[in-house]
Amino acid sequence: MTLLSSINEVCDVVALDRFDSVYGSANPNAQTMVALAQEAGDEIARRADWQQMLKERVAQSSPEPLPADYERMTPGGAVRSAAGAFYRPITNSSQWAVIVGVVSAQPYFFIKGNQILFSPAASGVASVIDYVSKFWVLHDPEGSGDTLAADDDAPLFPERLLVKGILWRWKRQKGLPFDDALAEFEADLLQEINANRGAS
Repeated sequence: MTLLSSINEVCDVVALDRFDSVYGSANPNAQTMVALAQEAGDEIARRADWQQMLKERVAQSSPEPLPADYERMTPGGAVRSAAGAFYRPITNSSQWAVIVGVVSAQPYFFIKGNQILFSPAASGVASVIDYVSKFWVLHDPEGSGDTLAADDDAPLFPERLLVKGILWRWKRQKGLPFDDALAEFEADLLQEINANRGAS
């Protein structure tokens, strides 16, 4: 399913004529639908650790720059040394100031200034970093990104969520009752998150 087919499914429900093209269209309804698709996709991408958006990076330096598509670390054990030891996360500068430079058998990491800092610093090189990408749009054949840019762009999460996300936003924007559509979206989102984690 693509951006165009997702929007046309919404058109079927809200009694609009289907579009031949939406991206770059001068039609106000098409422009609104694309904006709502971007908003819906951004939200859906943020609300789960979708398998297609899980990434791994091997640190080439210490400190290591965050990847361009970095959104957040994966929960629990996001950084591990080349030897397999897990780094404990530090979440504030005060704690980091106390830990950095102190000899410890426990390695630590801290994110600051778009970099991952390691303690001990020497252990950072070749560490494996697991993170969630913010790139949820597949641009074929260019790769992934975080912005819709063509009719044939596709989401990296279950496509029906994009349809449902556009639908309730469209109804809200037009002043129509949208509570049922929002409730369906939330129920489907939870179901898809569980299925994506292998918990369904």
